[in-house]
Amino acid sequence: MNDTDSPTDRLLHPAHFVRTEVITPLGLSVTEAAKALGITRQAMSNFLNEQTALSTEMAIRLEKAFGISMKKLMRMQNTYDIAQAYKKVGKIKVQPYVHKAKSKSQPGVM
Repeated sequence: MNDTDSPTDRLLHPAHFVRTEVITPLGLSVTEAAKALGITRQAMSNFLNEQTALSTEMAIRLEKAFGISMKKLMRMQNTYDIAQAYKKVGKIKVQPYVHKAKSKSQPGVM
């Protein structure tokens, strides 16, 4: 790891796990995997190519078809999403909120 790498740079999309641990070892094509899950080939391709996030419905389908824990997959997606958000943290310009106490003489203050 060099100075510009962070642990979040190494986090993988859950599709990587599905592709390397399920689809490839079973020798399934994208079309075959889609059919097993009851989804379109395009939806499967988009997921496996990491163009879409793992939905809760897709996670359930993967659990039912291949026995992968839905909770594990969703934790992977959540961790991935958090890592991606932290990569953009410097671009989000928000100042910390500072609460200003109201004096008791102001209307609406009890």
